[in-house]
Amino acid sequence: MDTKGLQKKLAKFCGERDWDQFHNPKNLAMALSVECSELVEEFQWLSLEQSSDIMKDPDKAIRVRHEIADIAAYLLRITDNLDIDIEAALVEKIQINEEKYPAKEFKGSARKYNR
Repeated sequence: MDTKGLQKKLAKFCGERDWDQFHNPKNLAMALSVECSELVEEFQWLSLEQSSDIMKDPDKAIRVRHEIADIAAYLLRITDNLDIDIEAALVEKIQINEEKYPAKEFKGSARKYNR
């Protein structure tokens, strides 16, 4: 994924609409949370099987794709706003989690890491 290119495209889109005045870290974090909740709403009350099959329903699939796209857009906007290299941050976090959750100790377990 070309995160820098997408950030530029989103910045242009928002700039053309004079939305940068609203896109501060607080507002972007709140908007991101709202979009995550809207994705959760698509799965609310579904069984495990229904949630696994959600993309088989064209109407539901488009809604899920759009909510995920909204989440990605706000995530890219906030990382751009805060000058965070999202790819580097993700690689760093994966490395931290590899150390925190060694496969031999956590394989097949959903338990939380405790120091």
